[in-house]
Amino acid sequence: MGDIAGDLSSKRGRISGNDSLPGNKVAIKSQVPLAELSDYQNRLKSLTGGEGSYTMQLSHYEAVPPAVQKNLAAKHQPGAEDQ
Repeated sequence: MGDIAGDLSSKRGRISGNDSLPGNKVAIKSQVPLAELSDYQNRLKSLTGGEGSYTMQLSHYEAVPPAVQKNLAAKHQPGAEDQ
């Protein structure tokens, strides 16, 4: 569970709780920006030895942090495709 929690945190995720499930499994509840979840299925499978799975649903919209805004704006300036 620690590896998954750390990975979600590195993706700007906020863990809100977890539940123990039968079969020595754990369900982790968190909120993670959708932009950070591209190819997450492969990452989760790697972290869990092929045992992990996830579901997601839209929770809410939220402002992007200033550092990420600056990066996105720079990528969308004229001539940015050359970088």
